[in-house]
Amino acid sequence: MTTTQPLELLAPLAGVLLPLDQVPDPVFSSRLIGDGVCIDPTSQTLCAPLAGVISNIQDSGHAVSVTDDHGVQVLMHIGLDTVNLAGKGFTRLVEEGQRVVAGQPLIEFDADYIALNARSLLTLMLVVSGEPFTLLAAATGLVEAGQPLLRVTPAIGAANGAEEEGDALFSKPLTLPNANGLHARPAAVLAQAAKGFKASICLHKQTQSANAKSLVAIMGLQTVRGDTLQVSAAGADAAAAIEALVALLAQGCGEAVAVVAEAIAPLSSATVLRGVCASPGSAFGHVVQVTEPELNVTEKGTGEPPERAALTRALQAAAQALQALQDKASGSAQAQIFGAHQELLEDPTLLEHAHGLLAQGKSAAFAWNSATLATAALFEQSGSPLLAERAADMADVGQRVLKLILGVQDGAWDLPEQAILIAEQLTPSQTASLDPAKVLGFITVAGGATSHVAILARALGLPAICGVPVQVLAIPDGSPVLLDADKGELHLEPAPGVIETLRAAREQQVVRHQRDVQQAALAATTRDGHHIEVTANVASLQEVQQALALGAEGVGLLRSEFLYLDRNRAPSPQEQAQTYSAIAGVLGPERNLVVRTLDVGGDKPLAYVPMDSETNPFLGLRGIRLCLERPELLREQFRAILASAGLARLHIMLPMVSLLSELRQAREILEEQALALGLSELPKLGIMIEVPSAALMADVFAPHVDFFSIGTNDLTQYTLAMDRDHPRLASQADSFHPAVLRLIDTTVKAAHAHGKWVGVCGALASEALAVPMLLGLGVDELSVSVPLIPSIKATVRELDLADCQIIARQVLGLEEAGQVREALRLYHTATVETLPVVEH
Repeated sequence: MTTTQPLELLAPLAGVLLPLDQVPDPVFSSRLIGDGVCIDPTSQTLCAPLAGVISNIQDSGHAVSVTDDHGVQVLMHIGLDTVNLAGKGFTRLVEEGQRVVAGQPLIEFDADYIALNARSLLTLMLVVSGEPFTLLAAATGLVEAGQPLLRVTPAIGAANGAEEEGDALFSKPLTLPNANGLHARPAAVLAQAAKGFKASICLHKQTQSANAKSLVAIMGLQTVRGDTLQVSAAGADAAAAIEALVALLAQGCGEAVAVVAEAIAPLSSATVLRGVCASPGSAFGHVVQVTEPELNVTEKGTGEPPERAALTRALQAAAQALQALQDKASGSAQAQIFGAHQELLEDPTLLEHAHGLLAQGKSAAFAWNSATLATAALFEQSGSPLLAERAADMADVGQRVLKLILGVQDGAWDLPEQAILIAEQLTPSQTASLDPAKVLGFITVAGGATSHVAILARALGLPAICGVPVQVLAIPDGSPVLLDADKGELHLEPAPGVIETLRAAREQQVVRHQRDVQQAALAATTRDGHHIEVTANVASLQEVQQALALGAEGVGLLRSEFLYLDRNRAPSPQEQAQTYSAIAGVLGPERNLVVRTLDVGGDKPLAYVPMDSETNPFLGLRGIRLCLERPELLREQFRAILASAGLARLHIMLPMVSLLSELRQAREILEEQALALGLSELPKLGIMIEVPSAALMADVFAPHVDFFSIGTNDLTQYTLAMDRDHPRLASQADSFHPAVLRLIDTTVKAAHAHGKWVGVCGALASEALAVPMLLGLGVDELSVSVPLIPSIKATVRELDLADCQIIARQVLGLEEAGQVREALRLYHTATVETLPVVEH
C-alpha cells in the first residue's frame, strides 16, 4: 500500500465544533456511517471541504458527497432527520457528477426553518471512505468556513478484502418500506451488514445498480418508498447474504416502517439467532411479533383551555397508572423504576416546555410529544449510559401520556398463552405489564443486559435476550421457537427431543427452587464441612428484609447511591443516618453490614454534583476518585454511616480504588469523623477489587485493609477492555475468562497471606455455575442478588471443597471463557446432578 500527500479538509461552514460522540443519533455518534466531526452552524451555506466530484447529492438537498481523485469520500449531512423535510429549506447549487473546487458553495439552507421543523441543525462532515485523519482545530469551539479542519492521509492500493466472484444469485423483487428511501441512516445500516459477507453484492433499482457495501453508492440510487429493489450477490456466501439483506431491507434497515408483507424473506437455513442474555432461563413457545400503533399527532390545537385540560387529565391518569404499577411491584428495583417515571411526569422543565407550546396554540398531543422528545434528546446528548437509560424512560413516559391524550388503547398485551414476544424494543411499562402465565419470554433487537427492561424481566422470572439481529422481526407469528436465554440463543426449528429435554429440565428447576427456598435457613456448608458466608447485594431496607427471609447471613454490598439517585438534591445527613441505622437495626449485631461508599460519577452522574463532561466516563472521575475530589461529600457520608455503629457488624467499602494513596486519604477522613463522634473503635475498612492494578497489587494493599470484595463486573470490563453493556461485546465480556479468574486467585492469595477475608459481590457470585470455582479459589464470602440466595446456598451444600480446589486449578489453565464454562458444566453434571436429594 502506498500513500499520497496528506489532504486538508476545510470546514464546510461556520459554527461551533462538537465531538461526534455528542450527536444525539446513535448511527452518527457510533460512527456507523463514518468518522468525522459535527458543527452546530452559524452560517447558512454548505461549501466543499475538498476538490473533487459530486458523487451524490440527495434530491431533498440535505446531504451531499464529494469524492476526490484518490478516492477519499466525504459526506456532509445538514441537520438530523432533515430528510423528512422533503427538500423544503434547501437550495442545491451543484449537480451530481459536477467537479467542484475546495470552498465552492454546494447547498444553501434556511437555518430558521430547519431549526423549527427538524430534530436538530447539527451538521456532520464524515470521511465515509475510512481514511485516518487528525484534527487541525481544537476539539470544541468556534470554526470559520474554509478553515483547515482535518488532515486526511489518502491510501492507494489499500486492500479492503477481496470480494468473491462467480455466478450471481438474485433475490425476488421487494418493495422498499422506508418513508424517505435509503437516506444516510438506513443506507449505512445496509452497507455495514453487506460488509459482513465475502460475496460481491449489488442493490438494483430498475436499470440502476449500486455496490451494496458503499454508503454513497446506495444513497446515489435516490430511492423512495415503494421502489422495487432487488439484491444480487456472487460468491460462496451469496445465498446467505441475499437472505440477510432482503430481511434487513424489508424491516426498514433500523427505521420503524410499516412492514410490506411480500417483502419478508424466509430466514436462512441457519436455525439459531444469537444475542445477549438479559434475563436467564429457557422456554418453548410460539412467536408473537409486537409492534407499536402509529400515533397521529395534530399540531394545531382547538384552543388553549381545552388542550390544557386534556393534558392535565392525561397526566393524572398516567400518574395513577404508574402508582398502581409501583404498588404492585414485586421488588424495589421495579418500584424504583416506576417511581422515577412518576418524577419525570412532574418535572417542572418538561411541563414548562409543554405549557409554553400550548400557549402558542399547539394541541396537547403535539405540545407533550415535542417536550418529551426534546428532553429525551438532552439526556442522549450527555454521553452518559445512565442518562441514556433516562432517555428511554422519558420516551416510555412520553408514549404513555400521548396515548392517553389521543385515546389509543394498548392492545398489544391481549396475548395468547405460551407466547414468546419479539419486538424492536420493549419499554419498562410494557415489560411490567406482561402476564407470566401467558408470556414465557421475549427477544428484542435493541436494549442492553443492564437496561430497566432487563431488570424487570429478571424480577418477573422471564427469560429474555437482547441485541438479536434484525432478521428476527421477520419470523412469522405462531412460529414455534425455543428460547435459551442462558446461552443467548433463539432456536427457530427446535427438534422435538430438544423441546422435551427442555421441559423436563424446567420441571426439575421448579422442584429444586421450591426445595431451595424451603431450606434457605440452612447454613451454606460444603459436604466436607467448609462454611462460606452467603450475603446479599441490596439497595433498600425492603430488600434487606426480603434477603433475610430468604436466608441471607448479612449484607455484603449495600449500594449507598440508592439514596442519591433520581432526585434533584442530595439526601440530608439525617435522612442518610436514619436509613443506615434502620438497615443495621434489622440485621442486628451478629450480622455483617458492608456499606459501599458513593459509587457515582463518570457513567453515573448526579444532577446536583457539577461535573465536567468526560470523553470516556468509565475511565474518568468516578467512585473514590470523585469522593476525594469532593471530600465534604465523603465526610458527610462517613458521619451518616458511623451513626449505625454498634447496631450491626459495620464494614465500610471503598469503590474503584486503584492507588494506595486513595485508601490512605479515605482512612484519614474516616478516623477524623469517628474521633469527632467520640467513637472508640473504627468499623472495618475494605476496598473493592474492580481495577486490575488493585488486584495485581493486592499484596501491597492487604496490610492496610480489613477485607477485599471483588466486583467482577467492572474487573471484567477493565481486564478485557470490553464495555460490559455493549450489545455486540457483552457476550464476550465474560467474567469466566481465565484472565479475570487469575486476578481473583492473586487477590485471594494475597489477602489470606495477611489474614484478611475476601468476598465476591459482582454478578459472578450469583451464578451457580461459578460457585465451585470460587470456593476452590478460596473466596470466603459470596454476596449475591436477593432472589438467588437460596439456590446459591443450596449449591454450596452439594459441593466438596477438595473437588472444588481441583476444578479451580484446572480452569485457571484454560484459554477462553467458553472453555471455562464448558469445564464447569461437565463438573456440575458429573458431581452435582448425580447427588441424591437429601432431606434435611
